[in-house]
Amino acid sequence: MIDTHAWLWANLQPEWLSSTVSDLITHLDNEVIFSVISAWEIGIKYRLGKLQLPLAPIEYIPSRLSLNQLSVLPVKLEHVLRVSQLPLHHNDPFDRLLVATAQIEGLKVITVDEQIKRYDVEIVW
Repeated sequence: MIDTHAWLWANLQPEWLSSTVSDLITHLDNEVIFSVISAWEIGIKYRLGKLQLPLAPIEYIPSRLSLNQLSVLPVKLEHVLRVSQLPLHHNDPFDRLLVATAQIEGLKVITVDEQIKRYDVEIVW
């Protein structure tokens, strides 16, 4: 599952990705999962003016997901409930929900975020 910043970098600044991540997401035989959580985060940051995109998220996200052939994972009740069981390493609600989702679904997280690395979840970078 790709973290929000890694997905944005892949689409806007691919040179910022590690070679491992770049190879992983460009090979179509790998299933890279985009969580609805990231769409929520992008939408909020865009609306607050904290994120610039070539198009509004309502157009940009679906077009990039289609182009890159990423699977989309919805948020489930069990993902949300798991958040309350996570240690309080940090307070970012999006990251905490991504971690909870990865744990429940048995997914690795594509991220460079040091805070996420503190949780019991496998990281790819």
